[in-house]
Amino acid sequence: MDSDAAGSSPEMEELKDSGCGRDVARARWTILRQVLKQRPLDSAEVQQVSVRRFSSFNLFSRVKVASSESDDPVDGQWVEYRSACFPQYSAFLRDNLGPIRVDEVLNSFDNTGNVCVWPSEEVMAYYCLKERQMFTGSSVCELGGGMTCLAGLMIAVCADVKEVLLSDGNEKAIQNVRGVIEKNRRAGVFGSTEVSSRVVRWDSEVDVSALEGHFDVIMCADCLFLDQYRASLADALRRLLRPDGTALVFAPTRGDTLTDFCRLAENAGLFVCRYDNYDPHIWDLHLKMKTEGKEVYDENIHYPVLLTLSHSPSPGLL
Repeated sequence: MDSDAAGSSPEMEELKDSGCGRDVARARWTILRQVLKQRPLDSAEVQQVSVRRFSSFNLFSRVKVASSESDDPVDGQWVEYRSACFPQYSAFLRDNLGPIRVDEVLNSFDNTGNVCVWPSEEVMAYYCLKERQMFTGSSVCELGGGMTCLAGLMIAVCADVKEVLLSDGNEKAIQNVRGVIEKNRRAGVFGSTEVSSRVVRWDSEVDVSALEGHFDVIMCADCLFLDQYRASLADALRRLLRPDGTALVFAPTRGDTLTDFCRLAENAGLFVCRYDNYDPHIWDLHLKMKTEGKEVYDENIHYPVLLTLSHSPSPGLL
């Protein structure tokens, strides 16, 4: 697989930062082969360049859930994600949906969200729980939420909102999200909030125009790494937001990608504010990882910066 043609994904960034040479190249293909076959990534050479060297800030507990009579036996493993800081809030997600096919890896729109919950998504979900009052009465959309849309799901669980749309550009991801919504709806965790899902590609005029000017709050996590979609994401945010709406973008600096996105968003007519230290708990975890976990933690690719984007200057949501 040509990583240059595919863009710079979180997985490839970790591989790039691990070194170079034949051993790393061989390990890259071993990772791909094992992901496709759903084999454990447990060999020594793969662990040295693992795409999950740092996987979590441990903001959520993760407990497997026994299948109920209403679950399809081929649905895969259900897991309950519960907030460590706000344990009254939890939601069901689904794992182990079967092997990722080669044609899906090579031909589908951005498969990175089909692999796991990335640290930026985890942090965004925590932040939404903590700041849940800001969403009251809003129409909310998560863009690029992958297989789980964890943050959008948590807003639907914790906040008094009108509606939450969970979206991704990948059809397989949205197929899973539909099942996740139904499972949580049956569990009664959404209250009166309208929760829905659909495929939304940022570069699709049809997808964007159908939702233009609809949302008070849009959020996305670690969606800036694919070079060819950065400008279309900025334009989609501009068009999907209501005139007084705000977008929350959580993403690591990842070289120049964050700076480039800010420039593109400003060129699109949005006002951008950047926050590095936006929450004391997350900042403390970040500083701790920089000193105690430096063998696995690289803030350039693991620590999510918060950007707020709006149509006009405002004091922001913080």
